[in-house]
Amino acid sequence: VQRLSAEVPTDPGAIEQALKPFRDRLKRVGHEAGALAPWLEPELLRRGLPVVCLEARHVRAALNAQRNKTDATDALGIAHILRTGWFKRAHIKSEQNYRLRLVLIQRRNLKRKFIDIENTIRHSLKAFGIRLGRISRGKFDAKVRELVADHPLTKRLMESMLHVRTVMWEEYCSLHKLVLALVQQNETCRRFMEIPGIGPVAALAFFTG
Repeated sequence: VQRLSAEVPTDPGAIEQALKPFRDRLKRVGHEAGALAPWLEPELLRRGLPVVCLEARHVRAALNAQRNKTDATDALGIAHILRTGWFKRAHIKSEQNYRLRLVLIQRRNLKRKFIDIENTIRHSLKAFGIRLGRISRGKFDAKVRELVADHPLTKRLMESMLHVRTVMWEEYCSLHKLVLALVQQNETCRRFMEIPGIGPVAALAFFTG
């Protein structure tokens, strides 16, 4: 069996050109699920290619049996998986679904980073015997400034950290308001929230899951 190979950029146009000589014989065009899959698969489908997105765990399990792990041998391994039909197809959601999901993901990331900054401030001050203890979010800045007021260097450092904390909280609140607005506009999400214990974030997560 003749094996042909070529290396092209991860670009729908470049892939289409590379496969052009074989269009009349193509049964499947496989690619592994990854960060670019939500963009790559729809673009290849628009070009009329019989593309299949392969579930990454199944591909990894099959390719781990190979003696040598390189991009070339991985590509050949994926070709064998496609030829035999021993694969699980990954579901690619719509672009709008991914955009909605991204709002939830970045909202969560901002909150985590905000908490990380706050914990960093708390931990840093412990080196000087300063323990903030339980304190409300609204009084946090004022309390930190009060405790470091007599130490110019530490005061300057904490001002920078508190500024970052404030900006992160403001942007987190902005994304949270966006989530609320998106849920309010979505009939399915509103129905989800009729279930006891389901709030806006959970409703949007179910809708985009």
